[in-house]
Amino acid sequence: MNTVAGRSTVPSLIRNVVANIHPDTHTFMTHKVKDGWVSISYRETIEKADAISAWFLDMGIMKGDRLALIIENGPDYVYYDQALQQIGAVNTSIYPTLSESEIEYILNDSGAKTILVGNPFLFRKVIKAANNCPDLIRILPAFDDYEKYTEKVSLNAGVIGFHEVIEEGKQIVDKYRHAINSAREAILPSDLSCLIYTSGTTGIPKGVMLTHHNLTENVRASLEQIQVLEKTDIFLSFLPLSHVFERTATYHICLHEGCQIAFAQSLDLLAKNMAEVRPTIMCCVPRLLERIHDRAMKNGLSAGGAKTKIFLWALGIGKKYRLQYEGGKKPGLILRGQHRIAEKLVFSKIKEKTGGRLKFLISGGGALPKNIGEFFGDLGIKVLEGFGLTETSPVMAVTENERVIYGTVGRIIPRIEVAIQNVDTKEIYTVQTHHTFKQDFQSEEGEIIVRGHCVMKGYWNKPEETANVIDPDGWFHTGDIGRFYKGNLQITDRLKNMLVNAYGKNIYPTPVENTYLKSSRIEQIFLVGDKREYITAIIVPAKEIMQETFGLTEEFFTNPDLFIEDSEIVDWIARDVKRLSIELAKFERIKNFKVKRNPFSMDEGEITPTMKAKRKVIEKKYAEAIDDMYLQEAEVD
Repeated sequence: MNTVAGRSTVPSLIRNVVANIHPDTHTFMTHKVKDGWVSISYRETIEKADAISAWFLDMGIMKGDRLALIIENGPDYVYYDQALQQIGAVNTSIYPTLSESEIEYILNDSGAKTILVGNPFLFRKVIKAANNCPDLIRILPAFDDYEKYTEKVSLNAGVIGFHEVIEEGKQIVDKYRHAINSAREAILPSDLSCLIYTSGTTGIPKGVMLTHHNLTENVRASLEQIQVLEKTDIFLSFLPLSHVFERTATYHICLHEGCQIAFAQSLDLLAKNMAEVRPTIMCCVPRLLERIHDRAMKNGLSAGGAKTKIFLWALGIGKKYRLQYEGGKKPGLILRGQHRIAEKLVFSKIKEKTGGRLKFLISGGGALPKNIGEFFGDLGIKVLEGFGLTETSPVMAVTENERVIYGTVGRIIPRIEVAIQNVDTKEIYTVQTHHTFKQDFQSEEGEIIVRGHCVMKGYWNKPEETANVIDPDGWFHTGDIGRFYKGNLQITDRLKNMLVNAYGKNIYPTPVENTYLKSSRIEQIFLVGDKREYITAIIVPAKEIMQETFGLTEEFFTNPDLFIEDSEIVDWIARDVKRLSIELAKFERIKNFKVKRNPFSMDEGEITPTMKAKRKVIEKKYAEAIDDMYLQEAEVD
């Protein structure tokens, strides 16, 4: 692992790469332009960042000023971020999926002076909000022909193209060279690096204040635990850099280690981009892995005849092989031979769709179902699962490369403490660190709390909310329920998600929902049952499979009825619900459900950008349908 000399600040990372790892002509980023992938060197990145920094200084931007971004992943994000970081300004990234009112709120709450805007759709949102944001001085569209969108609009903020900013900055960079260098040297690890607004499942967005030390130390500690990265590794980036997970686990790790970043064009083109880039490492969310699993299983099982038998045989061999290694045993000669055949006939074909060079995947942003992790392990594709929140920079725990315990989120990273606290009595059951790790350690279940370098500085302009989550002893209360299992941290659910049925039984929805999500027929599921006699659910079917099974056209999904009443489709879902219910305790089983025609969405305000259900919103919006489930006769016995 590379060691960054000097003080821990974000702008020190790229300077360390060109001083100690690669020549400045080495490729740092690649992105798709028309039909080809274009390489960008460290030198070009630094030169453009310096030019933008000069423009900022010429405009009067000072240390501590907040500068906003609402843009898709790509080189422009990096240029802008590097430019503002090195003069001590604060990155205020905004999710591209947020509404106009939410964008306005964040711009005003942060007092952002500029905003970089990625495309015409986002630009129209910003200019609608701009005149209600008195601190906003400049809007910087990062695309051509932006003028046509402002012809009939009177704006208080000035508008200048981002590429014009770079060209203007190049003309004055020499004038500001000393000021840029002095500003970079004056940044302290304790200074604010970014504000990341968490939408949360309730309430208004809160700006999480993360310092340079929070971010760089989180990278350093995580890499100490995963000691297999090399400067030749290539990351394919597709998760939003507006979220702390991708920013830390891809962008900052690549800056720390000298790895290359390739920016995917979009989620729709991800499979194509994987085949083109052939990445060695990727960060992903559980839902992507679930989709890959579902597609692989569908293709394998639908082949029929000998092909399906070979597919199932190979998965069985993969499981035996994995279990041998996990048990500390070397597979025997016969099993090794069988595994080579399984690799050639089945596994290599699935791996080729990812580019064929993946060393491992890093999964975060939500709990990975145990069976999905095991499936990839059986294929020989390692998935390292991590855990944390925006407020923890984000990593608190991550799977060790040589010790994967499926259904857990790994070992505690170095130099922090993680405790399990009784939800009711506030008794701390155990405090664990990286160095107290024992492979057979198990603890009681409770709220996960953390103390150490990863904990945020606080919520921007919200001292009361900060005091509510960081207690006087410095413990940050995550709101997540979990325990230690085989030395690793295991997440049960969110404290706020907990349902208490009419008989006083505590039910954590996430593990129950994950059980039903094993069905290839179910895309999304939302559990209901707080203060009710039994559990019900709103289920969204897997669209593609349902279309194929019932011959449905797109018109079916534009029907204004929110729920599907067709008895054949309901029975089709019910069969899998009944089959999977036997894996759960009786009080956790779904007794009735509604089939929702279309998925829960961010546009409708039903889920957060990190795909977490907004429980209060959904329960209020579908209250009539929920009440109806408790009036009807149960659909599932």
